[in-house]
Amino acid sequence: MTKLSVNINKFATLRNARGGNLPDILKVAQDCERFGADGITVHPRPDERHIRYQDVRDLKPLVTTEFNIEGYPSKDFMDLVLEVKPHQCTLVPDPPDAITSNTGWDTVKYQSQLKEVISTLKKAGIRVSIFLNADVSKVAGAKSAGADRIELYTGPYAEEYTNARTQPQNLQLFNDYKNTAREATALGLELNAGHDLNLENLRFFKLHIPQLKEVSIGHALVADALYFGLENTIQLYKRQLID
Repeated sequence: MTKLSVNINKFATLRNARGGNLPDILKVAQDCERFGADGITVHPRPDERHIRYQDVRDLKPLVTTEFNIEGYPSKDFMDLVLEVKPHQCTLVPDPPDAITSNTGWDTVKYQSQLKEVISTLKKAGIRVSIFLNADVSKVAGAKSAGADRIELYTGPYAEEYTNARTQPQNLQLFNDYKNTAREATALGLELNAGHDLNLENLRFFKLHIPQLKEVSIGHALVADALYFGLENTIQLYKRQLID
């Protein structure tokens, strides 16, 4: 069964909007695990507008499932990750002012940078995943840079899945995801996915990419939890991931 890692950034956004400690991010993470999450994902950004660097430090001894830290490998980010030593670090090519991740790495152009960063992380015993578009030509670069996994950027898939309700031909883009997944598997890379996955489009993605090890979902899951409750929502998402 594909694992569900809950990205708790949006809970931190809510906390920061009012100040204080409500919701309590540490309790949120523990409750997500208690409700069935297979992992906790955080994406600390330089301006700390949601998850703060101290949150990451405080979460480390409390997370009993898999702890995944996402981010651009700046010096501050790398120092934090090497201090905390999560189970997995997911590298994204976001500029500091990005609202959200919106593309994957060009593993050819940034091969030297990725090799250096990945080597440093793996020497610390941290599994490394890199954010990648559905582009077969970039998979070999992920492998040669030393990554253990790729995380498919599923934003375009989510958008086209919605459009395909009225224009079925648009879902042809999904072939790029299937081909990229096959190439990754052939090269010995494991496969994660994330961005705009939700209760409508997740099952289709899972069924057509059986190699999928893990999905990281935050925004949609938090929005659904407003209606269904957090425990029920986590279980609803896990049902979409059953083999």
